[in-house]
Amino acid sequence: MLLKDLIASWNGKSHPIRCYSAAELIRATNNFDPSCWIDGLHNKMYRGILDDRTVIIRKYRDWDDRAIRDIIISMQMSTHKNSLKLLGCCLEFDTSALVLENAGKGGLNYDGSLVVDNELLPWKTRLCIAKQLASALTYLHTAFPRPIVHRCITSTHILLDDDYVPKLFDFSFSITIPPDQLYVQENFASFTLGYLDPAYRESYPISEKNDVYCFGVLLFVFLMRREAVCWTEEGNVREYLTEDPKLNVSYGHIQIETIADPKILEEVGGDEQAQQQLQDFLALALLCIQYESEARPDMIDVAKELVRIEKSILP
Repeated sequence: MLLKDLIASWNGKSHPIRCYSAAELIRATNNFDPSCWIDGLHNKMYRGILDDRTVIIRKYRDWDDRAIRDIIISMQMSTHKNSLKLLGCCLEFDTSALVLENAGKGGLNYDGSLVVDNELLPWKTRLCIAKQLASALTYLHTAFPRPIVHRCITSTHILLDDDYVPKLFDFSFSITIPPDQLYVQENFASFTLGYLDPAYRESYPISEKNDVYCFGVLLFVFLMRREAVCWTEEGNVREYLTEDPKLNVSYGHIQIETIADPKILEEVGGDEQAQQQLQDFLALALLCIQYESEARPDMIDVAKELVRIEKSILP
């Protein structure tokens, strides 16, 4: 199944992939010992040593199309510096395993802080991460013969390396848009709470605009340091971040001081240029979460605007 899909994804050209043995992965992770787990990630991902280098090993629970899709699209995206690079895979277990490059800082929490020590990232770092992720998504949407939609753009699908460079990972839910089509029609809903595109809620169409919406929610997570979903003590949804009354533009101009993370406001202080930078970031996030998908920008335009915003303050 993997070879067939590999050949199809590379237009019949040979594209070799390194296959690790089960023994190598067992030895690298001390037989997948829990002490090797990477904290804070939903999927069990382990750190281990292979070929004298630290790597990440993701072991799927089942052998299914999702695992194969993750391998293939991870291979295609490995040339982009903001995608977690696939080093190889193992096909000797009952389930598949991916071997990926290491990302030393680890994952992000639901509110955009680092899992390790709950480190709060400075504003410039958050902006830089957003800019680089937008570049990776633009590549995903435009670099291949057919656009690929990630579908799970959330804070928990991002790892940071030792230099705080973001690495997008997990393409298991990704979908390729067929030739001569603008979207794919699904018969059932598949989404992450808090990141659900309202257009998808009605008839389940999948297009690049779904990723734009999710990315807009992620921008709000970075700006506000809030989870995309607020829960009650009983475990029920209390409020979605995008439904916060403070973000309702019909009430008039949104004051950045009322929504931004206090840490960011403390950093910015009275700097008028920096305050304008925050306001532009907010305006872009609002544009990405427009109800009508046609009103949202393309990912390439989002990426260009983030570059502009970052450069709006000279060193």
